Amino acid sequence: MAELHDDPLWPRAGGWPPPEPGERADVALVGVPTWRTSITPGGCGATPAAVRGALRRYSLETGLRVVDAGDLVDPDASSDVAAAVIAALDARLVIALGGDNAATVPVALGRGADALVTVDAHHDLRDGVSNGSPVRRLMEAGIPGARIAQLGIEPLANSAAYRARAEAAGIAVVERRELRASPMTIAMPRALDAVGAGGRRIHVDLDVDACDRAVAPGCPASLPGGIAALELRDAAFAAGAHLGVVSLDLTEVDATRDAPDARTVRLVALCVLEAIRGFATRPAGSGGTP
Repeated sequence: MAELHDDPLWPRAGGWPPPEPGERADVALVGVPTWRTSITPGGCGATPAAVRGALRRYSLETGLRVVDAGDLVDPDASSDVAAAVIAALDARLVIALGGDNAATVPVALGRGADALVTVDAHHDLRDGVSNGSPVRRLMEAGIPGARIAQLGIEPLANSAAYRARAEAAGIAVVERRELRASPMTIAMPRALDAVGAGGRRIHVDLDVDACDRAVAPGCPASLPGGIAALELRDAAFAAGAHLGVVSLDLTEVDATRDAPDARTVRLVALCVLEAIRGFATRPAGSGGTP
């Protein structure tokens, strides 16, 4: 990245300190560089570092205690070990940087999530262990389909078998075209309220391949006709603002395949900042679900 202009009146985002022992942070950033089980082999493991670099291009001042816990070491080796590391993070909101979509499993489990909202082109209900199976794995771990909502699903990127699995499980599905009538500023809070009824702990998976390929060329599975970059940013803000959300991830970006202007990685960085901005709007002293 080219050297950035230094302006003392324009503090840069990112560069947050590591967690302090015994101190609870408002927001903790953590890298979960999963890549080994990707259906499409690539370099998703390089993305957390690239996003941290992109954060420096922007500015955010909230008064929140934000920390950066660094990257998990080989989170593909064991979801249980990775989940234990996530569970040890003492923060009201954890923002995880993937990695591919396999990162969703240890983050949701580590945060004790019992409800799930995804923004994704795919149902992620495949058999086996891959970046195409996190929703199925979380259901098997105890999150019922009735407490899962999926926004931005692309019918042409899913088989009839997986659509049938989602329907049979009771997953609430909002397809891409439906978001035209119910934009993300409405659809995401509505989905969060629905799955989070009764004080649930919600994990939000923001799979960037839900976006249009023009704005997310660094996502191997992004398609023409996906959601706009601003819609993903709106989803991140809404997730950060919702009292029931304890964690969110940003996944499926391969920094090694991004456009020369790094537009996909920059979008992820902006979503991190939107989630923090959203968290700052939570009522003082609440911090959301403990």
